Amino acid sequence: MKRIIFLVLFSILMLMVLAACGGQALECTDAIGCVEVAPDEPILIASSLVISGPNAPLGLDSQYGVEIAIDFRGDVLGHKVELQPEDDGCSAEGGQASAQKVVSNPQIVALVGTSCSGAGVPASKIISDAGYVMVSPSNTAPSLTDAELHEAGYLRTAHNDKIQGAAMANYVYNDLGIRKAAAVHDGDPYTEGLASVFSESFQELGGEIVAFEAISADATDVIAPLTTIAAAGPPELIYYPVFIPLGSLITKQAQEVDGLDGVILAAADGVQSPDFLTASGDAAEGMYVSGPDLGFGNEIYDKFLGAYKEKYGTDPTAPFHAHAFDATNMVLDAIEKVAQVGDDGTLLIGRQALRDALFATSGMSGITGTLTCDEYGDCADAKIAVSQVQGGAFVPVWP
Repeated sequence: MKRIIFLVLFSILMLMVLAACGGQALECTDAIGCVEVAPDEPILIASSLVISGPNAPLGLDSQYGVEIAIDFRGDVLGHKVELQPEDDGCSAEGGQASAQKVVSNPQIVALVGTSCSGAGVPASKIISDAGYVMVSPSNTAPSLTDAELHEAGYLRTAHNDKIQGAAMANYVYNDLGIRKAAAVHDGDPYTEGLASVFSESFQELGGEIVAFEAISADATDVIAPLTTIAAAGPPELIYYPVFIPLGSLITKQAQEVDGLDGVILAAADGVQSPDFLTASGDAAEGMYVSGPDLGFGNEIYDKFLGAYKEKYGTDPTAPFHAHAFDATNMVLDAIEKVAQVGDDGTLLIGRQALRDALFATSGMSGITGTLTCDEYGDCADAKIAVSQVQGGAFVPVWP
């Protein structure tokens, strides 16, 4: 009898010890599943940014912002954060391929990307359909957060081009005194969306759009469409919110077209890189470029810029590095809020819970301002600026 009592007491004691050591098992009750991170494993996030080809300065600049955010944060809930970088190619095909690669890995918690809106359209659907979530630092096409087109797992820290297009139209009409303008796009959701908003806003102010032209992004000669634009007005200004290869081609060949003498050239953040200035040469001098206002003027940004220069040996090469930094911190903040933590350090991160936490972001202090997300994923504290190319550099001139 004593032996039986001893065995019972010993069994109870061992159960108590095991409970104290292991705790209760974590259970996933999330509607669309969970990511389990073992005690000795990193939290894995992915990026999908344009990191090769002629537009690489745009995406690499953002990737550096992601990497610096991870460096600054350190461990999250006792786990290192690891980045799996993918290339969105600044194209629909690249966005689709990179997103499919991301969702094939069940350990990836979230995606920071894409760079280009054309890549963001297919990527947002693939990511959302698979139950994942993505935060873009530089997609600006209005369609991506449109109430009828928005995908459930998509957010962005970049501005909506409804804001940029209207701001540029206001500057052109009221500050430059332009009354006739032309707009050019390449069919990409970003370029066409921004050119359209600019045109609509300019006309609402009382201006006239004399031409609205589409030119292929891989064009090697644009004399013919520029001649058509010249014959239509001619305009006093051409606004072409495209990417570096086409943007530099238009900038150079506009000098060769009869009827465009003295026309003002203007582009947007897709060309706001030293590579564009190199490719365009003297032809870019005096032109205007709209984009996010980078005059953040806060201590975090000062520290960020120092780390950027030290780690990569250069100043930022494009406008969205700070937006990528903020996007990464949004994701890491949300993980900290929703992850279940086991006694042994295991994490269980609910995918729907993570989405909900990201969309609930409110009053977050970032480099780019105070971020608050709406129900369709617009989170930016949007501020737009216009720069002019002066002495081979982008010099802010407005506001």
